[in-house]
Amino acid sequence: MSEWSCNIEIKGRFIRGIIGLILLALGIYLLVKLDQAFLGTGLCTLGGFAIFEAIKGWCALRAMGIRLPF
Repeated sequence: MSEWSCNIEIKGRFIRGIIGLILLALGIYLLVKLDQAFLGTGLCTLGGFAIFEAIKGWCALRAMGIRLPF
């Protein structure tokens, strides 16, 4: 596997970070307060991955050739 190269700019990283934090917070809320294990775990996973993308500067969709506006 080759090195992961940065394929998003600072605006995209910021947006992914915010989305990741929101998804993570919603997932934790669903897990703790509403006892929704399946949906809460899914949102926590998506939020964690979005935060990973923001930190790494890498977007999975762009790596597959899908162009996004940010």
